[in-house]
Amino acid sequence: MTKIYIGCDHNGFLIKERLIDYFKKHKIDYDDLSPRLIKDDDYPDIAAIVAKKVAKNKAKGILICGSGAGMAIAANKIKGIRAAVTRDIIEAELEREHNDINIMCLNGLEIGRKIISHKPLSQQFKPVSVKKITKLVGIFLNTESFQGRHKRRVEKIKKLEN
Repeated sequence: MTKIYIGCDHNGFLIKERLIDYFKKHKIDYDDLSPRLIKDDDYPDIAAIVAKKVAKNKAKGILICGSGAGMAIAANKIKGIRAAVTRDIIEAELEREHNDINIMCLNGLEIGRKIISHKPLSQQFKPVSVKKITKLVGIFLNTESFQGRHKRRVEKIKKLEN
């Protein structure tokens, strides 16, 4: 298995740390490209650093921010990247099998069910389940992309980059 590049902003820090524990336990080679200081954790910068490494080394990457969407948008600006927000098992499988994603973008927070609340906004969020995240990452790392019509479609996506 190739090296996994991982990056996060402050909203993804706890999940990233748990994923690093998972990588160590499963002897997965990784490189944490997250900034060391919160003041330097703008998600477009982190996404660009990870995406450039993934593209250059034909590897896989994982990006984590509050929703996952910001990281996906920024990462997809880099040629050779197919990043997608992954929230469940079906998405994890289909994104690899059909779209050959090379960067999985995860949300570090889940919004509470009650949208309007007397609580401050920061208290309406809770950390995402580590068990759920490690299951999604396992699928991402171990699912091969399909051939046939899916390969043809991914090739058409690559042509859009030129």
